[in-house]
Amino acid sequence: MTMTMPLRLRKFMLTAHVISSVGWLGAAAAYLVLAVDVLADQDAQAVRAAILVMELIAWFVIVPFAFASLLTGIVQSVGTTWGLFRHYWVLFKLLLNIFAVFVLLEYTTSLSQLAGVAAKTTLSSADLNQLKDPGHIVHSGGGLLALLVATVLAVYKPRGVTRYGQRKQHEQRRRQRGEFTKADRQDLEEAVPVPDPSTQPGGMSAPGLVVVGASHRPASS
Repeated sequence: MTMTMPLRLRKFMLTAHVISSVGWLGAAAAYLVLAVDVLADQDAQAVRAAILVMELIAWFVIVPFAFASLLTGIVQSVGTTWGLFRHYWVLFKLLLNIFAVFVLLEYTTSLSQLAGVAAKTTLSSADLNQLKDPGHIVHSGGGLLALLVATVLAVYKPRGVTRYGQRKQHEQRRRQRGEFTKADRQDLEEAVPVPDPSTQPGGMSAPGLVVVGASHRPASS
């Protein structure tokens, strides 16, 4: 049976999911701009400042938005008729978000190490080359692409039902047919009521008539 949320709760979760997803998308786009600047800029102080800002954005903006988007999306799917495993687009979007959050956490952990290098008083050429890691663009660009794909899936909702979804649809149809048949049976019984023996002419049941008839049978000579 599908668990359906009340209308107000469903609207609240939908609003939270949209806000967190849009926030994640916007923060990822801003992060990509900083990543490009880190690789393009030759000023050590500018690179240092950008890395420190990127760490703050990653931990306090992107990561919270990512977890909020993932959790509200799961609640939205479970609390509506879409379900988590019934439609391919929902399942693919779920797996894509889980993978994106996992990669995000791995990258953000390594980013904290780079922020420790950037916090040094002086930076050597080796430190500067370490900060100018092309992985910044790879991770931010890949994350932004994943979010765009997830957005397209959520808007267009491509057709396609999984085997689990097909089985659930068959079960729902059988249940609906069973309830319809039961309702029809009840309507038929109400439309054509079964006669009550106690309401037969004479005010007594058929067995009572037999007994009375037998008690008034004339005696044989």
